[in-house]
Amino acid sequence: MPKKPLPRVVVLGGGTGMPVLLRGLKSFPIDLSAIVTVADDGGSSGRLREELSMPAPGDIRNVIAALSDAEPMLLDLFQHRFRNGNGLSGHSMGNLLLAAMNSITGDFFHGIKEISRVLNVKGNIFPIANQNMFLHAEMMDGSVVSGESKIPASGKKIKRVFLSPEPVQPLPEAVKAVKEADLVVIAPGSLYTSTLPNMIVSQIGDALRETQGEVVYVCNVMTQHGETTDYTASDHVQAIQDHIGEGCLHSIVVHNQIIDDEVRKMYAVEHASPVINDQDRLREMGINVIEGDIIDPNQTSLRHDTTKVAKLLYSMLD
Repeated sequence: MPKKPLPRVVVLGGGTGMPVLLRGLKSFPIDLSAIVTVADDGGSSGRLREELSMPAPGDIRNVIAALSDAEPMLLDLFQHRFRNGNGLSGHSMGNLLLAAMNSITGDFFHGIKEISRVLNVKGNIFPIANQNMFLHAEMMDGSVVSGESKIPASGKKIKRVFLSPEPVQPLPEAVKAVKEADLVVIAPGSLYTSTLPNMIVSQIGDALRETQGEVVYVCNVMTQHGETTDYTASDHVQAIQDHIGEGCLHSIVVHNQIIDDEVRKMYAVEHASPVINDQDRLREMGINVIEGDIIDPNQTSLRHDTTKVAKLLYSMLD
């Protein structure tokens, strides 16, 4: 009797939220793919993309580390960041390796595949595009701020984000993965600068509407100053729908436990507050609300719990 194919799970995102989800999901019997933003322009990533005209490697590096089953020492080497040295200061070893592979193979995606093989990565890693691309934001006052790192720092309310050069050509493998997925997960992260840069690539937006699989958004637990100040859960969904239209999201995963006063005070210093779970409005928008205690209790800062969220997402495949 032929073996039943593994369920296909695709995670879209970037930033710090995506690796948390992937670390948990890689231990389940699934065919896992990650589609990662390459619009970062800060730090080591920004310097390499400027000097070498390549896609930003930083988010890709963190996803490779999250999905790797390599020896801990090899992963420590891959994630090592140089602290001094004029040219090397601030660069991470993984970013330099990705830049080198991009140079050797002449193709960023091919370079990722080769490094993934060496580091025994479980699953597929697709950059959203195989080209250098730039993120811009139109603000409510009509001004335009360019650069992923500069957008939240502008102190202005964001109206919409867009990419250049237009049109961005997504990796065909990434579009195919979304269309054929049994479950598509939109990872938590900076809404306008990590989450939306993947989704606003037009063919990806179309694929999210066309996929036969469930599309679920793992909502942020806290708001982010400069991006989502005072946003409720439904405001996050509304921002996604404003950018790529309705019918692209089916479900949302929200945290449903009270957040400790001490933690709230710590975040208040950063002008961040808990994302209010306004279920009635979410349901009016046609979104299925999935609640749970999805926070890691062992962290001083609020982080999604890799095991809890992975179990919850895997249960959606039944």
